[in-house]
Amino acid sequence: MDMSGLVSGAGGFIASAFVVAGYTMRTMIPLRIFGILTNVLLIGFSVVHHHYPVMVLHMILLPLNVYRLREMLLLVREVKKSVNSDLSMAWLKPFMTERKCKAGEILFYKYEKAEEMFYIVSGRFRLVESGIELPKGAIVGELGMLSPSNKRTQTLECLEGGIILSVTYQKVEELYVQNPAFGFYFLRLVSARLFQNLGKLEAQLAETGAQATS
Repeated sequence: MDMSGLVSGAGGFIASAFVVAGYTMRTMIPLRIFGILTNVLLIGFSVVHHHYPVMVLHMILLPLNVYRLREMLLLVREVKKSVNSDLSMAWLKPFMTERKCKAGEILFYKYEKAEEMFYIVSGRFRLVESGIELPKGAIVGELGMLSPSNKRTQTLECLEGGIILSVTYQKVEELYVQNPAFGFYFLRLVSARLFQNLGKLEAQLAETGAQATS
């Protein structure tokens, strides 16, 4: 019996099984881990059997899978850290697109269909109906994604020209689907920010009422 042929066939079968199993993964982190294992296995198999094109392919895919896995793990860590600290959503910046705004520009109107959220880099922006001016580093528009009707609850106006970053709800949903851990911490973060905003609004209303009666 040709043992080398038997070993070669078994190795090819195992490698193929890893590839097929990888396609059954539904979430990104297990998929990347399995992809890395598959790359390592096929590189070793290709070296032994001198399948150099396959070896080169998986030597290219291996660092790509490692990079994407690290990116997703860092994303989950940053979201988790934000939940337990300052509720910042700056971790979304790598997935956002830059946009310049002019004074007087309306970014969105109340009751308008909501499709994206914004991160304020510079300039001055105000929620018209409540009169609240948003500071640099603030995220606005994230609650529209969770609203049943996906409608804006206020109008956002640019008071002084500046730069914002935007990300579509579709992109956030992709991250959510790819990584359930991200989705869990994102929902906790948005809920915490909602209660924080309600607390600030109540404090502002109480202050306004006190000034009116004095």
